[in-house]
Amino acid sequence: MIDSTMRFEGTLISWNEDRGFGFIQPTQGGQEIFAHITTFSPRGLRPQVGQNLSFEMEIGQQGKKRAKNVQVARRAAAPKRAQQDSTVQWGTATLFAIPAFAVLYIGVQLTLRPPLAVALVYLVGSFITFFAYALDKSAAQNGRWRTAESTLHLLALAGGWPGALLAQQFLRHKSRKAEFRTVFWGTVLLNVAGFLAICSPLGKPLLAVFR
Repeated sequence: MIDSTMRFEGTLISWNEDRGFGFIQPTQGGQEIFAHITTFSPRGLRPQVGQNLSFEMEIGQQGKKRAKNVQVARRAAAPKRAQQDSTVQWGTATLFAIPAFAVLYIGVQLTLRPPLAVALVYLVGSFITFFAYALDKSAAQNGRWRTAESTLHLLALAGGWPGALLAQQFLRHKSRKAEFRTVFWGTVLLNVAGFLAICSPLGKPLLAVFR
């Protein structure tokens, strides 16, 4: 029997962001404990691999142990400032990237005169991508099915990356996961390179379709 009121501590050793679950390695040893995003408190807490957690245990439907009432352990509160510093740096990058692209776009517009449809692609794409991020954050907080990271990257690559940056900054979603951010910035660079290519004299035949 497990005393459901007894609290344990452990370290989050794996986390599936898309599906909203992971496994905790108890400090006292033993088997890894399954944990779902819906058992974390407070609601909206973003689990991070390596986080020290406090939790209770219960037996699931298949007879396996699983965590409930999961909270960040008090001794893990110290790194909070480092996380805030990371957010500040991320905000600076966001504030730089979008205005820099706006200046680039204006320069291209004055010299190469791409059709208005190109601007509409970025505006509509950014709106759709921001909405996709908002839905994914809501799904993460409520334990629903998540939007695949590959889908978010494809939206960014298709021109929605300004909306993705705004969502990361204002919704605080997907703004700290290093692997995700690395791929995301890759999609930004590819998109900007593609924008310059199709607006160049060599790309004019493609743009003629939108005129």
